[in-house]
Formats: sequence, C-alpha cells, structure tokens
Amino acid sequence: MRIRVVQMNSVVGDVAGNLDRMLSFVEDARGTGVNILVFPEMSLAGYPPEDLLFRPGFLFAQAQAQEKLAACSGDMLVVAGYAYAEQRGLRNAAAVMAKGRTLARIAKQHLPNYGVFDEDRYFTPGEGTMLLQWKQWTLGISICEDLWYPDGPYLRQARNGANLLINISASPYSRGKSLMRQEMLATRADDASAYLVWNNLVGAQDELVFDGESAVFAPDGQVLARARAFAEDVLTIDLNRTPSQHRRWIDPRWRLGAVEENGVQRVEVPLAPVEDESQEERRLEEFPDTVESLYKALVLGLHDYIAKNGFGDVVVGLSGGIDSALTAVIAVDALGYQRVHGVFMPSNITSTTSYDDAYHLAQNLGIDWREIPIAPVMSAFMAELGPHFDDRPLDLAEENLQARIRGTLLMALSNKLSWLVLTTGNKSEMATGYSTLYGDMAGGFAVLKDVLKTEVFRLARYVNAQAGQPRIPANVLIKPPSAELRPDQKDEDSLPPYDILDQILKGYIEDDMTPEELIRSGLDVAAVELAVRLVNQNEYKRRQAPVGIKVTPRAFGRDRRMPITARIR
Repeated sequence: MRIRVVQMNSVVGDVAGNLDRMLSFVEDARGTGVNILVFPEMSLAGYPPEDLLFRPGFLFAQAQAQEKLAACSGDMLVVAGYAYAEQRGLRNAAAVMAKGRTLARIAKQHLPNYGVFDEDRYFTPGEGTMLLQWKQWTLGISICEDLWYPDGPYLRQARNGANLLINISASPYSRGKSLMRQEMLATRADDASAYLVWNNLVGAQDELVFDGESAVFAPDGQVLARARAFAEDVLTIDLNRTPSQHRRWIDPRWRLGAVEENGVQRVEVPLAPVEDESQEERRLEEFPDTVESLYKALVLGLHDYIAKNGFGDVVVGLSGGIDSALTAVIAVDALGYQRVHGVFMPSNITSTTSYDDAYHLAQNLGIDWREIPIAPVMSAFMAELGPHFDDRPLDLAEENLQARIRGTLLMALSNKLSWLVLTTGNKSEMATGYSTLYGDMAGGFAVLKDVLKTEVFRLARYVNAQAGQPRIPANVLIKPPSAELRPDQKDEDSLPPYDILDQILKGYIEDDMTPEELIRSGLDVAAVELAVRLVNQNEYKRRQAPVGIKVTPRAFGRDRRMPITARIR
C-alpha cells in the first residue's frame, strides 16, 4: 500500500483556488503507484472558515468542488476535508473518493469548543462507525479532535477490524505542543495496533499558525515518517499490513476486545491496489527546537497574513529597542528586505544610542531607512493644548502624545504608500497595558502580540546566532528596555523586572493561577499584586489592539475572552 500525504496550505474561502491546487497534487500522483492520496481537514474550505459557513453560496461552492475532485480521483482513493450541508445540519467531513465518484462522507464526531475553537457553533457531530474495505486492508477515517479522545472513533474502528487509520487534521501550533501531540499520536497507534496516517494542515490564518509535521506511525507507535514543520510538504510511504495483523495475534487485548459492533457500515473500495516494485525512501524530518519553532511560527504567521490578504510592503517604527528590532528581522525573513521599511522618529529626548542602534539595524538588514523627527509636531500640539492643560506638570499625557504622533505618522505613510504598519508591542506590554492606545498600538498586524519580553530576548539571540553575526546590534541586547518617552525612563520604573513579570503573566494568563497560588510558588507579593491588577484593568486596551499571531496555549483575543466591565479582586 502506497500512501501520499499532502500537507497543504489552504486559503480560507478560496474554494476554487484550493481545488486547483488539490487537482494538481492528484495529477502529480498519477502513475507513481500511489494508492491513497490524503489532504488535511477542511482543505477545500480553509480552516477555520468561521461564519462563512452560514453562507449558502460558500457551501454550494464546496459541494461543486468536491464533485470535481471526485471526478478526477481515477484509480486512487482520495481523502479530503470540507464542509457540507444535510438535513440535520452542517458537517465537518472527510470525503472519500475513487473511480470518479464519492464513496463516503465521514463526519467529525467530537467538535472542539474551547480555546480558539467554536465548532459547536457551526457543525452537527457525526455518529456511528464506518469502515472502508480494500482487499486485505480495512480503513478507518477520522477528523482531528476524534483522535484526541482515548476512546474515540479511531478505537471503535480498530476494534471492528481497521488496520489502517487515517486522521485529517487542522491542529494549530502553540509553544511546546509538537512533542506532546506526537506522543499522543504514537499512543493512539499503539492502542489500536494499527498504522496511523496523520495529515495536519500547514500555514497561517489570522491569529492561528498551523505547523504541519504530518506523520505516519507503525502499529507499535513507532514514527515511520514525518513531514516538515511550517512548510508545505508531500510525504509518500509504503506500508505492509503484516505488522498490524501480527500484533493483534499476539496481544490478548485483541482476542478479548475486538468484538464486532452492530450497525457498523462497511464500504467496498472498487479499486485493485496498484503494486509498484520500487520502495519509497522513508523521510523523518526532525522537530525544530522550541526557540526555532517559535521563530518559524512568527515568520510563517506574518508571511501568510500579508500574502493571503494581498498586502504589499510593511513599515516598522524603529526605536532602537529590541521589540522593533526583532519585528523588523521577522519581517525581512518573511517578506524579503525589499518590502520592509524602517522609520525612526526621534524626539528631543531620544538618545544618540537609540539612533545608532536603529540605524545599524537597518543597515544590517538592508531595509529602507527613513527619519522623521517628531519634535516640531510635538511643539505644535503643545502650543494648541497648553492653554487647556491649565499649567499642570508634565505627565503621562505628554508621554502618550509622543507615541500617538508616531502612530499618526506611520498610519499616514501606510495610507499614502500602501504599507501595512506592523506594531511592535510584546505580550508582557499588552498584558500590563504598558502601551499607548492610538500610539504604539496603532497598526495593522501585531507580530509579537503573544510573545513575552523574555522570549523576545531569546529570539533575538537566536537570530543572531543563526546568522553567525549580529543582525540585531549587540547593544540592543544588553541595554535596559525603555519606552524613552521621558528622560532616563526605564520599563522597570513602572513594571516588575521582566524575568519575574513574565513568570507571573504565564501563571496568571496561561495557567489560570490565582494571585495566592502565584505568591505561594515563591513570587514576590508586591510584584504579583501589581501585575494582576494591571492585567485586569487593561482589557479595554487589548480589545482595541490589532490582530496578532498566537504562539502560546493562551493568547489574548479569541483564545482568552475576558469581560471589560468586571469587578475582579
């Protein structure tokens, strides 16, 4: 049995474009001995399609596309994900096609409704057990979440004879998820004593990044092949059914537990397996380490947001600090240096060090450099506002005014030159409100929105190490972080040290720990109380922030949904 896994980057809503690409993969597989060609979950629709699913025209387009794909299936069994409507509601389904027709539609049974997932809002769950019989192979097909349950549909399929399990998936990336997910998949293959083919979507959609890493597992849970991370890939592998059969002969669990259920639907596959004398060389791509994965997720997230939305160039406000430096590097790696513009906007209190660091960064990256001083604009604002400020001392109003002038300048360049503004704030700042509405928060896409400050430093060191030279100037990595909106300002004047703050934020935001639990874990009482208060009172700011890339288990936005008006102690 030769199986080809197409780890594909679909575009949400572009049914015709997705179909064209899928048909090209079908044509590429002809004459290569491929028996089964597998596409990811929702490969025709893109994932997640959200409320596009309520549009009849979108569903009709998918139905037509699925019929065209079936018509071209020929002597291969083609499995592809899409949404279709029936009397009982919408289904998240796998279409199984061969010989120019649709043999089966298998609906997802477990609909995730947590974190970023809202599938209960749209879909009706599937039911029952369906198997496809192909000579001596019995196939069980499931969709994403169905495999995350230890006693899910895959196990019923195996107990009713399935020796090859295929799961099509759209499982998004988050920090540390890859190894945990692969361990789960290996366990499922071992529990089922069956081959497991897992095809995961790749690419980015708004906040989400899908990392791919599709894989094939042996009946003992050993990984046989793995596709690349964060890139489209095609994985082809030859399988022999003997290992699955042998494990079930010698394992007493299968002698006792493999009892035929009533009502199992069996579908005969009208194809003769195509035997090919050649053997595909098994390819096992390595997992990127944690920092590399995080960086690749950010690059892919930015690249696809720009490409799929039809944007051209991007502009970054360069401050000489580490956040804008890392944002610019990511933009260059995602889009190429020709499409990245850096704008330095000094005030009367901007240091020469900031100028030097920003300028050398732009030189290192080869990006367009522009300088627009804000002092004349600030003077004009103060001339008009001064009489209304009633001789009050300088405070946050004047500091934020500088940030808002910079935001206005960047947005003016965006409007005039069609550049998308990339904001540079990180998760630590977003969490505590250490940012200015309509100032440094003004823009179209927030690359570092879900990256804590300590991770920003880690990523900056990573990009320099990978390059073998300081793409980000060395001084940027060692100087104390500062918003530089008043003389001698340091972030730690207003916030706990970032190594402490980020521990608090991770515990409070990602792990839902209470302040008392954080304090009992050894964290400073005053730091915990300040950080928690800032997080709670700044939800209104985050609600107005631009969309950004999700890379942690709990990101702000659609993942962590908190009320603005809430009396939380």
